[in-house]
Amino acid sequence: MSESNTTNTLRWEGETDGKLIMIDQTLLPVEFKEIECPDVDAVWEAIKMLRVRGAPAIGIAAGYGVCVGLQTVDSSDAAAVRSRIDEVCDYLATSRPTAVNLFWALDRMRRIANGLPADTDGPAVVARMLEEARAIDSEDRELCRAIGRHGQELLENGSGVLTHCNAGGLATADYGTALAVFFAAQEVGKQLHVYADETRPLLQGARLTAWELQNRGIECTLICDNMAAQVMKEGRIQAVVTGADRIAANGDAANKIGTYGVAVLAKHHGIPFYVAAPYSTFDFSLSSGDDIPIEIRDPKEVTHGFGRQTGPDGIDVYNPAFDVTPAELITAIITDRGVVRPPYVENLSDVREAAA
Repeated sequence: MSESNTTNTLRWEGETDGKLIMIDQTLLPVEFKEIECPDVDAVWEAIKMLRVRGAPAIGIAAGYGVCVGLQTVDSSDAAAVRSRIDEVCDYLATSRPTAVNLFWALDRMRRIANGLPADTDGPAVVARMLEEARAIDSEDRELCRAIGRHGQELLENGSGVLTHCNAGGLATADYGTALAVFFAAQEVGKQLHVYADETRPLLQGARLTAWELQNRGIECTLICDNMAAQVMKEGRIQAVVTGADRIAANGDAANKIGTYGVAVLAKHHGIPFYVAAPYSTFDFSLSSGDDIPIEIRDPKEVTHGFGRQTGPDGIDVYNPAFDVTPAELITAIITDRGVVRPPYVENLSDVREAAA
């Protein structure tokens, strides 16, 4: 999967009457299949069931989901079109609670619609929604490339790097956040050895990250989550790079469950722990990670993973999909606008002001 033949995670084909197509990531790495989302219910289901996942990709899917939702309304009725935009945005916002990019994209679509002149006709509103969804898609590609450029400078040639879950092209428009750092390092001639945690219970690291890295020609070793401490102790890891689904104003970062534990291990072993995420992943309305909502998922993901029962009938299960890594465990946050280091409250505030 070189830069020239990277497969798009999701794409829009056609104009306002077009269609949203995405890779069904639940089938990887055994089967590569693209699916079409013919209506907004299908988009909602794809987000909820992790057919599309990763904070940036979820945001892109939401933007296009608004366009899909508008295909069922009479576009000649401008009032109905505007009402439908609100309805679709409200509905898609219920799909998953943790990834802030979902709400960021929906708020952006709604804000653009509300900012149009009151006399804008329905077809023009619909066209403007597709234009904005495409802009979200295109901007993500640029943001991820910038993250890669900034982040690769933190890694030495020959380094062993650990990553958790999947923050690659499958989680974004085409290049990734955490994996963008590795791809960019590869492009400047650095040789890395990436250790990918399998990432229980849905194995995004095994199914998706290992698949992406292998296809890209980056040396990769897959390990079970509970092997990370031993691999660090053996001196195989010189840095950890993960993505994030939401980052609070103080630098606390929510990511796939297990990330917090990896950060604790990295701190103990004196290994730098980096978080890579675009500006859209920051939620400055939250003062700390204590306020980040954590999605609780189906117990069967633990007791019946991939169709095989691995827990006794009737056993109590706790299945949070994310955890929050405290800012004091994060060495730096790699953003599209540069590398941000502690103190995060002050330095992230500066980033926010510069973006205003």
